[in-house]
Amino acid sequence: MAIDVRIIGAEKRESRPSFYFPNRLDKTTLRAVVKALGGEENVTYLLEDSFLPAADVMKFIDRSPNGAIRFNFRQTNSRHLRERLLESMQAGRDVLFVPGRPAQAIGTMSDVPMPFMMQLAALHISPVPIFVGTYNDSTLRTYTNLPDKYDRAEIVFMPRLESGPQMGERLLEAWMEISSQLYTAQPTLALSLPRVIVENMRRNSNIELTDGMDESKLNYGKMLGVAMALSRRLKEIVTEPRLGIILPPGKGGTIANLACMLAGIVPVNVNYTSSESAFKSIVRQSGIKHFITARAFMHKLPQFPWPAADTIIHLDKTLKSLGMAKIASWIAFAKFSPMALIAKTFNLDARSGDDEVALLFTSGSSGEPKGVSMTHRMVLANCTQLLSKIDLTPGDNFLCSLPIFHSFGLTGGIFLPLVYGFGAVTYPSPLEHKTLNELTEKYKCTLIMTTPTFARGMLRRAHEHSYDSVKYFVVGAEKLQQSLKDDFLKKCGVWLLEGYGMTEAAPVCSANFDPTIKRDEEHNWYVPSVKDNSVGSLLPGLAVRITDPDDDTKRLPLSEQGMIWFKGANIFQGYIGRDDLNSTVFRDGWFKTGDLGYVDLNGILSLGGRRSRFSKIGGEMVPHEVVEDAIDHYVEAPAGFTGRTVAIAGVPDEKKGEAMVLLSAVHQTKLNEALDDIREHLVSIGLPRLWCPREIIPVEQIPVLPTGKLDLRGCQMLANEALGIH
Repeated sequence: MAIDVRIIGAEKRESRPSFYFPNRLDKTTLRAVVKALGGEENVTYLLEDSFLPAADVMKFIDRSPNGAIRFNFRQTNSRHLRERLLESMQAGRDVLFVPGRPAQAIGTMSDVPMPFMMQLAALHISPVPIFVGTYNDSTLRTYTNLPDKYDRAEIVFMPRLESGPQMGERLLEAWMEISSQLYTAQPTLALSLPRVIVENMRRNSNIELTDGMDESKLNYGKMLGVAMALSRRLKEIVTEPRLGIILPPGKGGTIANLACMLAGIVPVNVNYTSSESAFKSIVRQSGIKHFITARAFMHKLPQFPWPAADTIIHLDKTLKSLGMAKIASWIAFAKFSPMALIAKTFNLDARSGDDEVALLFTSGSSGEPKGVSMTHRMVLANCTQLLSKIDLTPGDNFLCSLPIFHSFGLTGGIFLPLVYGFGAVTYPSPLEHKTLNELTEKYKCTLIMTTPTFARGMLRRAHEHSYDSVKYFVVGAEKLQQSLKDDFLKKCGVWLLEGYGMTEAAPVCSANFDPTIKRDEEHNWYVPSVKDNSVGSLLPGLAVRITDPDDDTKRLPLSEQGMIWFKGANIFQGYIGRDDLNSTVFRDGWFKTGDLGYVDLNGILSLGGRRSRFSKIGGEMVPHEVVEDAIDHYVEAPAGFTGRTVAIAGVPDEKKGEAMVLLSAVHQTKLNEALDDIREHLVSIGLPRLWCPREIIPVEQIPVLPTGKLDLRGCQMLANEALGIH
């Protein structure tokens, strides 16, 4: 089948000869670019001898009437190379850099390794960026970097970059912004999420969800029929646009969410560990009047502020009342009916794109929960972004134990398996570490998503072969300590892959995907997808901007640490009912994350912490997480201890404006001696004395949210109470 190639912006390019710098080129896209430049007679190619393109591309270049300018990264004098490029341009020919094919992970945005970005940027010839995006009409590989493995190529000629320093950073930033625009416009993302899910559940009807509690199984074909039956009953009961779901990960939670979408109702997965005030806030903000749960689950949570009995729909009781015959008829309907009839029966295409498909609330770790309206486009974008970066096949099992009121648990534990037919092995709690290891081993799970806190507990109960089947052990929501990463690799041979995300991004923004990528016999160069002390490569279609932490209007180079802003199809459009807050976190379509970090020229993101997790001491900004990590790595936890050891909180200080105190779950006596010891260690590893905590506050345990994330609000309350701060 012929590949559809679309050229954008070539007609607006300057008439004078230019230096064109694409992110990648294969034979198909090279032909299209050369044609847009007026033909081979108008082009001189630029090639690096140790980084040559594929054979078919070289064959095309070798027959060029103008030949190619060749250089060697390590030997060629930059001034001489600049003169050769300018000579060709003065002769009236455009110069086109043709990158080679490096070793790289799937889904990488650029074929140009960092050294070439730096060297060619240092030529001080302002380039014209070209972004080449290659896409499929598929939820598996919507974006791909594999040559000739795509349905459609979109090639954008951008304005010439202004002259000046940090050309490589500006080139990468330009590529990412165009990539974001193209990805957002992909036809796949304009679809209805429930339609995509129904189509794929029918296609993968024999794939199973395994409930780790009793190891019962339910295949997707039957699950779809059960959800259809439940959806009809929900339409009779629920007249409001949203329905609260109070269930753990498992068959019930999956069926409830799917039934809501089939009924045209927005599911609101409620945090069942919420305080009464937080729960009331969620109910008030979302306008939900009915809740679906299970009686057995209610018995396990007697402390939860359950709503009135007449507002609760009991999932188990409702399914029983429908009767086996009716459910069986819907299972048959799901299996044998034409897709067009199913779509009409459930009005699957009534909502899509930027319509709301789910509502989640932020954890409230630093204040009142905020409602994040997740759209069809957001969820489909994040699923396709992830599927463009991971190498799995239908039937591979996910271990799903994160709560589904958390965006990582909802997207990774429910939506992603259903969108492409991955099996799910569920368990209602991420705290049962021994059981989770046993389930992983028994069902040969290939992907685990959890937090470093829960992963630490799993490691303590693991043996060397517990994770032999695991290809991706992804951790997020909190900083991954190097000691934990090292311990996993040493004991089980597994790389913990740290990622970064947020509810507002549905949720994943970046991850360390494939630690095995490196130079080999076929490739002299590689583009890494992992980096120590980073949160990995950004997902395709996500653009980044960095600004001064104290001045949103002041742009910084990507490689300089500052405030992180995102733009992309997986980024939300604003908190519900919070116009006051939205006006402060959005500017010109960019979302202000509140996190500090920077991006290197390989597109890998490193974090500096949350802006709110700094203390300004004597005029200097001191990062809490850096100090926490150093102390956690140093202190020894008691045998069998599985929680967080320490946390830093900031408190007022009359002399220095602010001071840091150390909450510790491992220091209960001899606090002065322990504090002196910690201070000596911090100084010995090169941290300033200003960064040392003022005192230790012993606590029974460090407050942690159900997601495994540090409870910042709870930590601050403990510190304030201990010091009598009101």
